[in-house]
Amino acid sequence: DVRKQIGFITASTGLYDRLTVNELINYFGKLHHINNVALKESRNDLYTMLEMKSFADRKIGELSTGMRQKVSVCRALLHDPEVVIFDEPTVGLDVISTQSIIEIIRKCKTQNKTVIFSTHNMSEVELLSDDLAIIHKGKLLFNDTYESMKKQMKSASLVEEFIRIIKSN
Repeated sequence: DVRKQIGFITASTGLYDRLTVNELINYFGKLHHINNVALKESRNDLYTMLEMKSFADRKIGELSTGMRQKVSVCRALLHDPEVVIFDEPTVGLDVISTQSIIEIIRKCKTQNKTVIFSTHNMSEVELLSDDLAIIHKGKLLFNDTYESMKKQMKSASLVEEFIRIIKSN
């Protein structure tokens, strides 16, 4: 039951190269027991939002990194989970693909989904964070709101503050 409520996106997409995008998305729709009408609607909405229609009939093995990541996002959001985990989702992506992923995260937030976002990119942290946790070597070094972090900062930038926190522990 818990897995039904979670969508997970990572930089290592783990997609089936021999399938087309449509085949893969339909397969995962069936795994989530989404009826055909709802699957078609969800798939079409996500394809439009992620600009995937132009490569929906291509085999995944032929896709660029950015296209593969969009497929991974579509797969994870297809069943409309309440919790979405983004683990380094923009690693290796071009600027346009990165922006698409950021917009998806923003949309999840506006839909009141719980979004857990892991990144090493501090500009993404600044754009997307409400709450912030810094974990280093398995130890929780900071856990509060992003606004609280900004008020407590002893460095000129978030990058410098992150490094300061890591080095002081």
